[in-house]
Amino acid sequence: MNKRVVITGMGVVSPNAIGLENFENALRLGKSGIRLIPRLADLKFGCQIGAIPQDFETICENYFNVNQQSFMSDIVQYASVAAIDAWRDAGLKIPENGQPDWDSGAILGSGISDMEIVGNEVVPKVNAGKVRRLGTRVVERVMGSGTSARIAGILGLGNQVTSNSAACSTGTEAVVEATWKIRMGLAKRMVAGGAEGASPYTWSGFDSMRVLSRKFNDQPEQGSRPMSETACGFVPGAGAGALVVEDLETALTRGARIYGEILGVMANCGGHRSGGSMTAPNPEGVQRCIKGAVLDAGINTGEIDLINGHLTATSADPSEVKNWAIALGRGPEDLPWIHSTKSMIGHCLGATGAIETIASVLELHKGFIHPSINCEDVHPQIKAFEDRIVRICMSYPQLKIIAKASFGFGDVNSCLILKRWRAE
Repeated sequence: MNKRVVITGMGVVSPNAIGLENFENALRLGKSGIRLIPRLADLKFGCQIGAIPQDFETICENYFNVNQQSFMSDIVQYASVAAIDAWRDAGLKIPENGQPDWDSGAILGSGISDMEIVGNEVVPKVNAGKVRRLGTRVVERVMGSGTSARIAGILGLGNQVTSNSAACSTGTEAVVEATWKIRMGLAKRMVAGGAEGASPYTWSGFDSMRVLSRKFNDQPEQGSRPMSETACGFVPGAGAGALVVEDLETALTRGARIYGEILGVMANCGGHRSGGSMTAPNPEGVQRCIKGAVLDAGINTGEIDLINGHLTATSADPSEVKNWAIALGRGPEDLPWIHSTKSMIGHCLGATGAIETIASVLELHKGFIHPSINCEDVHPQIKAFEDRIVRICMSYPQLKIIAKASFGFGDVNSCLILKRWRAE
């Protein structure tokens, strides 16, 4: 069994916009969601900027009452709002009660889960001998599967419900795993994506590693500079993205609006060999992942119009661009257009792949290519590819196929081949 898989709904809580329409407009305008975070300055972080969804508390009031919010961590709230929006966007109703939907499930994870609650509540109270004051709901607020578990209750999901975790690759990998499950006929639809909370406790390790942007604290919107010579590290971010992925037959039967088709998927690991490590990708692993997704899609590499790369604004960017060129067998003169959504939203860790996949699907559906901002000075190692880097928003109605990939700590990789939907 190898069912075709399509995307019928999307929901996004992004640093530069919340909701699909707002997010699309922000992408077209090259709008940054990166701002100064005074708390990071108070804590003496080298990087004092971050990308956090704005005015989320006000928006969240439209979804949950005060009591419900009190036992939901930020990451669970982000994920739940994105999942509810995706479900409704797919034309599905939020059930009040009744039997579980045995045909629908969720794979929606995070990179590090909610360190804010651990740091501010769990550790201090345990150390002070005040365990009883943690309350009865602390476990569900900090457990790694808290996002998907809460979504299962809201949507009444009866199929597999789980939270994956693959560092920066989490959100994209969730879509890969959901696609595999639907192809095999084990579910009719899955809510797939990723989420990440905003916390200095989450970001501190990266700041200690000196992989965060430190030179643009006085110019936050310029801090995320993928593929740029002046890139100096990634900007930490938070948010969530959720997609409803569904088997084509089911989507057509219920008359669903279809955004696009997931043609090919691949996930692998470089095994920490041949240059790969906990923090660096094995180039062959990256290339095999891209090639595997293309093979799975049943297309030739010349059909790919656009790359939405991982491209974090670190020293790994030039290597990534070269890996794309090698894997696709396309040089500087004919590499697909390439850009980085992170230039506007920073690096949202476990959420980033899902948010970037939504950006890609919107581009396919609406026929445009968003810009990579802050890339006026292309890195010398990839200067030959300069003409393929999209730096202003382009109307591109002929856009048909996008390759979206994520590469994460642990030498893990995931790649999607997405195709514009046209009724057959």
